[in-house]
Amino acid sequence: MTKISKIALACASLFFSASSVFATEYTKGTVKKVDAKAGKVTVIHEELKNLDMPAMTMVFRPADDAMLEKLKAGDNIEFVADRVNGKLTIVEIK
Repeated sequence: MTKISKIALACASLFFSASSVFATEYTKGTVKKVDAKAGKVTVIHEELKNLDMPAMTMVFRPADDAMLEKLKAGDNIEFVADRVNGKLTIVEIK
């Protein structure tokens, strides 16, 4: 393997490692309301950097309905949100 190939491979490896770190950046929030029947949760959250959104109160869908069973109004959470099929979705909760 040539020296240039090794450098290119190392750079690509660093790039993909860094992008996976950004994809799982957690945001702090407080659960305002859980609507299990509608499959939604309202969260007062800090800035969502990956979605370029300021701190606000928003309604999200959970990636998995089992997430709703673990949440109740007043819970402080750390979560990852993203757009899934065009809908704002909580994809991970700590």
